[in-house]
Amino acid sequence: MSSLGRLTRHAEARLERLRAAGQHRVLRPTHRATDARASRAGRDLISFCDNDYLSLSCDPRLIHAACEAARHYGVGAGASRLITGDCPLNSVLEQRLAAMKGMEACLVFGSGYLANIGTIPALVGRNDTILLDELSHSCMHAGARLSGAEIRVFRHNDVSHAAELMQEATGQVLLLTETVFSMDGDLAPIEELAALCERHDAWLMSDDAHGLGIMEKPNPALIQMGTLSKAAGAYGGYVCAPASVIDMLVSRARSLVYTTGLPAPILAAAITALDIMHAEPQRAAQAKANAALFCQLLDLPPPESVIVPVIVGEEARAMTISAALEAEGYLVTAIRPPTVPEGTSRLRVTFASGHSEEDVRRLSEALSGVMAA
Repeated sequence: MSSLGRLTRHAEARLERLRAAGQHRVLRPTHRATDARASRAGRDLISFCDNDYLSLSCDPRLIHAACEAARHYGVGAGASRLITGDCPLNSVLEQRLAAMKGMEACLVFGSGYLANIGTIPALVGRNDTILLDELSHSCMHAGARLSGAEIRVFRHNDVSHAAELMQEATGQVLLLTETVFSMDGDLAPIEELAALCERHDAWLMSDDAHGLGIMEKPNPALIQMGTLSKAAGAYGGYVCAPASVIDMLVSRARSLVYTTGLPAPILAAAITALDIMHAEPQRAAQAKANAALFCQLLDLPPPESVIVPVIVGEEARAMTISAALEAEGYLVTAIRPPTVPEGTSRLRVTFASGHSEEDVRRLSEALSGVMAA
């Protein structure tokens, strides 16, 4: 058999196993629009599952900023930031983010995933220890593995368990957590984890991908990363930290050194989004109010963020409910293993400032009806 034949058979065997496990995914082109609207295959939908929490990704002001930047700088960065791809807008965005986070300096990466897999291995390595919340995002787990450090996973948001593992840790300890957990929408006990790290001369690094612009609260983490692709409505990732750490990352973060810089239109859109976040705090307030109303209507616990998980359990049932909601005009994607643990398949319902009260009430009615069927 030829190499092509062996490759094809290998891929087909993997696909068959994925289908048998109910884990085969397909791409579905989606046309997103303002006010949390979207369309698929010509059908109009209201989206309750993306991360555009402030409804900025289609905001005319961001679009205008991106167009003007394209006219001035072009549409591509051309090279990595260390070659010729460091558009002047990078430093503008970095200064804004550092000030927003109350940190000395900031470094913008191509994505949040790249920020984590580049930063974590630059901070610790072999003979060091990483303590990692079990529900931290996949890119934190990936960055931890790339570092070569010993990885110890603590139970979700369990500070006592983290303290136990801290006692046994060797070398420099880096503790990783999210501020807002992406699949459950709950908040990390960030103050308690920071105090634990302070007692043991450990470093705390937080992932604020789902908190930026929404859950503004004091963050004592020494290293704070996040993304510009969610509430900011644009794209990219960043790390805020002491100036010397950022200086070191410019030379040591491989996912920065060997990756083309972000295009100027994306940088300009992100800067404009930060302006809007500051000038229009009512957007975050509206998104949180929508989440609270949904939980009230369905008799769910009050939300901690704008992410509300509706746990279904069984994968097939979660997929069926999601399809039924889409048939009624609501886009609510089912989340299933391996993204979430076995037996916890769910609808990950997210709320945005663009949702109206009527949108939320109608979704709750539709979901109640579908789940009762």
